[in-house]
Amino acid sequence: MRVEVLEGAERRRRWSHDEKMRIVAETLQPGVKVTTVARRNKVASSLVFTWRRLARTGQLGAAPEPAFVPVQIAGPAASPPSVPVARGAPHSAPSSSRRGGLIEIDLPGGRRVRVDAQFDAEALSRVLDLLERR
Repeated sequence: MRVEVLEGAERRRRWSHDEKMRIVAETLQPGVKVTTVARRNKVASSLVFTWRRLARTGQLGAAPEPAFVPVQIAGPAASPPSVPVARGAPHSAPSSSRRGGLIEIDLPGGRRVRVDAQFDAEALSRVLDLLERR
């Protein structure tokens, strides 16, 4: 019987983005089994399945890239925005009665944030972070 004593803190193995992508690409070849590829690369097959799922959604090993969103610029208006943050507000096209410099940010879940040209960037950042976590 062989006994191996491990000393020091246990370390997790770190895989680079390129290694993960290479292993995932290898599993996508016709006739190749994920378990065989995992065994050959000394990786748990469940981890390889997780990497495959993440690769399909574009989340494997790299920070998500920013996405562009549609923006509409409204002309100058006379009335100020009514509420800085509104929940469930119906989405409508910007009207010409709104004040110049107004920015509307539509968030998932029907939330809308409106700011004008004199907004505090730090406060807006905190509000958006808070709403993103919900």
